[in-house]
Amino acid sequence: MKRTVFIVGLGLIGGSIALSIRREHDVHIRGFDISKEQLKVALSLKIIDEVASTIEEGVKEADLIIFATPVIKTEQFIQELTLYSLKAGAIVTDVGSTKRRIVEQAVCLKEKGVTFIGGHPMAGSHKTGVEAARAHLFENAFYILTPVKGTDLRLIIQLQNWLKGTKATFIELTPQQHDRLVGAISHFPHVIAASLVHQIAKIEGEDPLVSRLAAGGFRDITRIASSNPTIWRDILLHNKESLLQLLESWTREMDYIKTLIEEETAEAIHTYFQDAKDFRDGLPVREKGAIPSFYDLFVDVPDHPGVISDVTGILSQHQISLTNIRILETREDIMGVLRLSFRSEEDRERAQIHLQQEMYDTYIL
Repeated sequence: MKRTVFIVGLGLIGGSIALSIRREHDVHIRGFDISKEQLKVALSLKIIDEVASTIEEGVKEADLIIFATPVIKTEQFIQELTLYSLKAGAIVTDVGSTKRRIVEQAVCLKEKGVTFIGGHPMAGSHKTGVEAARAHLFENAFYILTPVKGTDLRLIIQLQNWLKGTKATFIELTPQQHDRLVGAISHFPHVIAASLVHQIAKIEGEDPLVSRLAAGGFRDITRIASSNPTIWRDILLHNKESLLQLLESWTREMDYIKTLIEEETAEAIHTYFQDAKDFRDGLPVREKGAIPSFYDLFVDVPDHPGVISDVTGILSQHQISLTNIRILETREDIMGVLRLSFRSEEDRERAQIHLQQEMYDTYIL
């Protein structure tokens, strides 16, 4: 008999995990989502085989249960599982970007004869919804698992085998270690991006010109401030302890640079930026991290009718998909600049090769 997988939450992540499981295993996949439209799309795309009308219905005889839902909802759903009939030996996991509170909540599942192993695939996309789901979304990404002490090693291996179709790199961390590290590289940068946007919004009240000046580079470096506010509200509340520590450290860091500026210590300021540059330049380039990367290619284009359709036509001819296209500069009688965004580094490299063969000047910043 086919084994059964039940996925709660059929957005980008839930749908992509379903596809990655299906390409490696002969399974029956049930899905549940509060959006009827998402369920219809998931069925039509064969991402799931069956719609569960309730979570209670979906968990019956399920071998693997995956919560691809916001962290607050995941907590609630885990508590609900104690009321339902679960298959003995089943594995329950999630995809949330906070782990400590969820893992603590899941202790209640022990008495049900099932095992909870926290999970966090550190990959995403600038697109949302199940229609954007791709089996390869997690390829070369880190997939963090947070089993509690004493978890049967065979069950951890079983979960990795369930998820081997993701082609991700699995890493085991404690829930506390996960929240501290992901808080620093993902949660806290979202706070900083939002605070920078708030600062500009306040300046705009004094001088509206600032918005026009912020339309380029500033808008790019603060792009994560456009993330779903409900999701980030829940994440910050879930990871309160780590974020408060990071805020204290950040305050000390800002006090330090403030002192350097006040005292006009030119050499120390130069060293501060040089050290940051050296560390940043040494970060892995080809690995996926907690914040989705932009794979951008810049193309010089002449001021000529049809040039944009020519560029996109070249890409289409070679079956290279764009995630975004933006005209950065276009003025009469001078070269303009197109910024093309791609789903992966491989797509960007192929695009650069084919565009250069057609005599377009391209570059990566």
